[in-house]
Amino acid sequence: MEASVKTVFVVGAGPAGLFAARKIATAGYRVVIFNRDIKPGGLAEYGIYPVKDKMKDGLRKQFGKILELPEVAYFGHLPVGEGKALTLDELRQWNPAALVFAVGAQGTKKLGLPGEEARGVYSAKDFVYHYNRLPPFATRDFSTGKRIAIIGMGNVMVDIARWVMQDDPERKTEEVTVIARRGPFEVKFDEKEFDHIEAHLDRRALQDELRRVKERIAAVGQDIAKVPESSFPTLAKPFQEATAPRLTFRFLSSPAAIHADAAGRIARLTVTENLLVAKNGSTAAKATDKTSELEFDTLIFAIGDVVDPTVGLPYGKDGYVTNPDTAEAERAAYEVFDPAGGKVVEGTYVVGWARKASEGLVGKARFDAEQGATHILKHLESAPARMSAAPEEIRAALAHKGVALVAKEELPYLGRAEEKQARARGLHSFKFADDAEMLRAIEEEKSKGNSGRAAAD
Repeated sequence: MEASVKTVFVVGAGPAGLFAARKIATAGYRVVIFNRDIKPGGLAEYGIYPVKDKMKDGLRKQFGKILELPEVAYFGHLPVGEGKALTLDELRQWNPAALVFAVGAQGTKKLGLPGEEARGVYSAKDFVYHYNRLPPFATRDFSTGKRIAIIGMGNVMVDIARWVMQDDPERKTEEVTVIARRGPFEVKFDEKEFDHIEAHLDRRALQDELRRVKERIAAVGQDIAKVPESSFPTLAKPFQEATAPRLTFRFLSSPAAIHADAAGRIARLTVTENLLVAKNGSTAAKATDKTSELEFDTLIFAIGDVVDPTVGLPYGKDGYVTNPDTAEAERAAYEVFDPAGGKVVEGTYVVGWARKASEGLVGKARFDAEQGATHILKHLESAPARMSAAPEEIRAALAHKGVALVAKEELPYLGRAEEKQARARGLHSFKFADDAEMLRAIEEEKSKGNSGRAAAD
């Protein structure tokens, strides 16, 4: 233990964790990052659409520079939480001056539907992790069939639809149906993103669907004649037949029950027909007693994510509990609060999606992390000096527990192994599909380096 430099622990190495780490480290403090995955990057590595290589390459370079900072230590392959390799209590025993949780939204939001556990029913987060080759999701069964339903109308829906209609090498897709509890004016996807899948849109089917819900959306003053300028500008373009597989929409429908076939895979979805009502200056779906039966063999929920309650932080209905103090609300929004004790958990903070799940993308995560880091730095200025564990002590203690850590000095070995695999396959980039493969690749590259040095000697 040493007290010469105040040490901050950052849990999570996605954009929020890494940008918070940079701001704290460049202010002169030591930062130790603990990351669940072997590779840093979080959703920037495992959430961005696979073919967006330029974006991912740029972020990897930024993250690499952060990890090169001498004040920053990194330990990957180290999940933190109840029943994990490292618990919150064990972290605190190493006595950091501050603890920053940037663990994202790793919980799964469920609706509690009958039949929700059927095969072929997935959360969008897990499905995206699968096709982006994040262990252990990369090697699990996320098979899709011919008729795929996606619940939700945001950019994540667009990415998933794009994957199952265009880029999945094992795709069997014939039709994708987007199911939304509200109407066509409430779409959340960006027009630029939707351009990637616009050619698949069955415009005749969309026009039929608009006529089906016409009276219900007119109840809140919405006019289907304005849909082209508001939500679907493709309807104003010269008509084109849909490119297979086709894309359709089902508005004013909420999933109510999932029905499996004899093999246990989803075969049918019951949806409740909704009305659209005005609420607080916006609109809301109001269920009716009418239902419809729709046939699907795959169902993906793209309805946002929730934080992981097993991390060990105080947890409430909206996620990790933060300080309700309204006198200094901006600072308080980042401070973890213990409702049982009625007080702030001293020196403990949440940033990024850990603070507000599914809020924005990389730029938003960076902004939130740096805002949070500003308040953390103010705390550090007045925080008493502590005897905190040095990175070397932490590594030794975890090695004694049998944890196979990956430090930042070992990440270049993995990078070289992946580059070789990419070249051999003629790909822009390559990722190993499980942690054991990554650990082996690191050791093999190390041994080659040692052999080369020995030969030179």
